Amino acid sequence: MAGYQPVMNLGRLALRLTIGGTFFVHGTQKLFGWFGGYGPDGTGQFFESLGLRPGRENALAAGATEAGGGALIALGLATPLAAAGLSSVMITALRTAIWNEGFKTATGEHEVLLAVAALALTDEENGTGWALAALGAGAAGSALAISRARKQPEAPTADPAPASPTVEAPTPSV
Repeated sequence: MAGYQPVMNLGRLALRLTIGGTFFVHGTQKLFGWFGGYGPDGTGQFFESLGLRPGRENALAAGATEAGGGALIALGLATPLAAAGLSSVMITALRTAIWNEGFKTATGEHEVLLAVAALALTDEENGTGWALAALGAGAAGSALAISRARKQPEAPTADPAPASPTVEAPTPSV
């Protein structure tokens, strides 16, 4: 078993870099429009359509959580905190965009896999208690974000400019 530990370390490193990198890319798509993303304005419009208001602010929060949490996971730093934030974003995506009309089989695998992988890294390095705490914090964060977002008023839609009233020119006085 002497060769077992380095293989496990290599596997954990590969998992950290893959999961962390995936989250980092998704976050920077929302924050900066990198990697074919829509940036905060385009993502914000999508979030508005899901009822996550204000959309732009929620897009920035989700992007910062994904990019920051992804970087932390990749570097092996503050894994429980990163897993809590990342699972919160994935639970929110599942509840609002993917399973918004109820749980459906064969949908949401990507989001579930990413959240579970971050939680599994937490369990592996910090124990089951920390992984369960991260999951609980992620679920609570998602519930709070959705509740807060749905209490916000809808963004005003751009109405066409009203027709300018006809103003008669004053009659010159003689």
